[in-house]
Amino acid sequence: MEYTEIERKFLVKGEFRHLATAEYKICQGYLAADPQRTVRVRIKGDKGYLTIKGASTADGLSRFEWEKEIAANEAEMLLKLCLPGAIEKTRYIVPFGGLTFEVDVFGGENEGLTMAEVEIDRPDRPVQLPDWIGQEVTGDKRYYNSYLSQRPFSKWK
Repeated sequence: MEYTEIERKFLVKGEFRHLATAEYKICQGYLAADPQRTVRVRIKGDKGYLTIKGASTADGLSRFEWEKEIAANEAEMLLKLCLPGAIEKTRYIVPFGGLTFEVDVFGGENEGLTMAEVEIDRPDRPVQLPDWIGQEVTGDKRYYNSYLSQRPFSKWK
């Protein structure tokens, strides 16, 4: 089993929803959120997940990730124990160029932020970008969900 997540993140500048093949409501919180590790509880659709992530590499491209599906009612109970600052978003699944882009439209205190992530199998893999992709923010810690839970986008100057 592979435990390294390699992904690139981008801001979204154009319309993509008509290309989506699926969408999910996501609510997530953090039991621990520091630069060395995060422990996340998520409800995605009708499923729950517990995820542990390690520190990112210097370029922000990869890090350790361990995730297990848990019952949604267990995730709901764990969300009550999380640090303040739940993340609310709708995730759209958008295939493009042989890859799958996950586009998150944030709500709540992060409303106004739309980001796309694409997981790749190696850091140097070329990625064809659709025209609705904007600035790359891979490695910019302000765009990590754990950061956004503590310092919401709506409060940025």
